[in-house]
Amino acid sequence: MGSNIDSLTPDSICVIRLSALGDCCHALPVVRTLQDNFPDTKLTWIVGKTEFQLLEGIEDIEFIIFDKSNLLQSLIKLSGELKHRKFDILLHMHASMTANLVSCLVKATRKIGFDKDRARDLQRLFCNETIAAKPRQHVMDGLFGFAEHLGVGSKKLQWDLTIPESASIFADNHIQKGKINCVISPCSSQRFGETYDRSWSVENYLSVIEHLIKTYDIQLILTGGATEIELSYGKKISQHFKNQVKNLINKTSLKELAALVDKADFVLCPDSGPAHIATAMNTSVIGLYAMSNPLRSGPYCSQDCSINAYPKAAQKFLNKEISELKWGYRIKEPEAMNLITPMEVIKKIDQLILQKMEQH
Repeated sequence: MGSNIDSLTPDSICVIRLSALGDCCHALPVVRTLQDNFPDTKLTWIVGKTEFQLLEGIEDIEFIIFDKSNLLQSLIKLSGELKHRKFDILLHMHASMTANLVSCLVKATRKIGFDKDRARDLQRLFCNETIAAKPRQHVMDGLFGFAEHLGVGSKKLQWDLTIPESASIFADNHIQKGKINCVISPCSSQRFGETYDRSWSVENYLSVIEHLIKTYDIQLILTGGATEIELSYGKKISQHFKNQVKNLINKTSLKELAALVDKADFVLCPDSGPAHIATAMNTSVIGLYAMSNPLRSGPYCSQDCSINAYPKAAQKFLNKEISELKWGYRIKEPEAMNLITPMEVIKKIDQLILQKMEQH
């Protein structure tokens, strides 16, 4: 199913992208680009409850919150909210069965979904158009395919997340002026159904932090959620370095995290939401990638800063070149992360800090 571009500006566009944090950060510039090209079009975004906490405050997009944790009740509520509404276009940017069910409640003349290879969970049955197939793209570029399908060839890499004053004050209380400020989000988010860990080892972080403390006048801030592994990492790192590292794991809201990241010089993290929040705040990211391909899902504007051990992991654990793997394939071997050495990370950080010093 190809494009059906017409010259009429749509009155209304509905976007479905429920989760995750990173993917919603990828979708926002697409929505911004559409707003730029269709300034009179009303844009509505059906988004997850957690993800809305980051996007809240954006006034020129209507958000409808959908709580996936209570599916039936949320579908009934959404049905009531959309009962008397019809959109010109639905951009079905989320290939999942939950998102498909949501799309059934959205009345739209054109329902546009992913191409055959990316339309997981039978998404094509819920759409009447599909975007063009383009292999081996970054996730964000793939989402820009929806704008291209509507005849928009430009890309506006602009996020404009709103930071409330309270979150900004929170960040100011922890960021130290005159020092290098680094936010470390040490753990990768646990995806639903995963039984393996995708985080870099705490011992490796200790080695890197040791170097940073000895070498630079630096403020190190740990961030993360309430999972057992994140709390454990925070405790071990804090105990090792006493008062030399600020542990804010499970102590920030998403807005406070975004404010911290915005004011930091760089972020160090594995494949996780903070990498993409940092991209949205125009902050450099030292990304740690071995189990997933950063060319597909890494920090969009910090590819040069990221460590890419994915090809090495594919060779070691699968005996394959990455060209032989399906795009987006995840290497489910926790040992893969150990292919990234502290020395590699230290070298990247040193290069980034030197570069920033030269810029100042």
